[in-house]
Amino acid sequence: MTPIRIAIAGVGNCASALLQGLEYYGPLHQRRNGHGADGLLHPVVGGYYPSDIKVVAAFDVDARKVGRSLEAACAAEPNCTTQFLKRLPAYRVRVQMGPVLDGVAPHMRRYPSERTFVVARAQPVNLAKALKQSGTEILLNYLPVGSQKATEAYVHACLEAGVSLINCIPVFIVSNPVWVARFAKRGIPVVGDDVKGQVGATILHRTLARLFMERGAVIDRTYQLNVGGNTDFLNMLNQSRLKMKKISKTEAVQTVLKTPLNTSEIHIGPSDYVPWQRDRKVCFLRIEGRGFGDCPIEIEARLSVEDSPNSAGVTIDAIRCLRLARDRRLRGPLYSISAWTMKHPPKPMPDEQARQLIEAFIDGTSDR
Repeated sequence: MTPIRIAIAGVGNCASALLQGLEYYGPLHQRRNGHGADGLLHPVVGGYYPSDIKVVAAFDVDARKVGRSLEAACAAEPNCTTQFLKRLPAYRVRVQMGPVLDGVAPHMRRYPSERTFVVARAQPVNLAKALKQSGTEILLNYLPVGSQKATEAYVHACLEAGVSLINCIPVFIVSNPVWVARFAKRGIPVVGDDVKGQVGATILHRTLARLFMERGAVIDRTYQLNVGGNTDFLNMLNQSRLKMKKISKTEAVQTVLKTPLNTSEIHIGPSDYVPWQRDRKVCFLRIEGRGFGDCPIEIEARLSVEDSPNSAGVTIDAIRCLRLARDRRLRGPLYSISAWTMKHPPKPMPDEQARQLIEAFIDGTSDR
């Protein structure tokens, strides 16, 4: 199979976890270390293995990453995710300067440099030109939450260069009819918005909420409180950057309910930044409802995960499905893949339905 050529916007913890995973599930590493494909939903997608994914370009704005090799940038501060792979290979990719715009929140400059961003004194590259020259087919958007203008700069570059987008953050592009119409017109398939974790707070919350619905119980109120210590949580201390994130996470739960809850009865979103947790995310979840005879039912759950690796396997599936879509000359949003891998897809659907449809897509019996 020909390589799947990807570019990464934002060389943070998610990028580090993804690249480690591509090597970890590569055939050479598996043979040397004797492990299989545990942790992957699909070891093979339409003939494509994780090792078929090749990074050909990367962009960031941090002085400790711009101009450095991709493997060195992944290990640079403020990245703090678990290193489950001893060493990344040499990619022969230099991290290029992207546009800053609203990608760095003002409050991030007031924290110690090892915890925040240090903006490089460099001129942003021509994104479309860089994507074309590298032969990029798919761009992963890993910019910080709230980066509306910066994300749109990359979206414009994708449209100009004919590159597909996987939008992993809660800036609504693939769920925005105006943007997807432009991608469809250009003949470009896309996936988004806001990536789910493999076993994360959103999928756990959706599963428990669906359990109430399927067993005839009623949910009266619920909350999901999340805390973590990476730059994502530090960035989200600025409440003005949280609007889309809260919408994305809240709608992901509301869409599985027969009757959506009043806004006063549901609270979902990042709650605080605890530096010593680093890339560890802890979710506190509570559901209050009623069953037979209006007798009360209460569920409390605590979920602790390494945040960035939790989404990497999901993203690897999205990349390979998007490559299949390009092979099949599809255009516009991929509904089943977006519903399965994203919190705010253009067409929300129950997780089991999305799973069945994505299997049909991989088999070639469905084109969406």
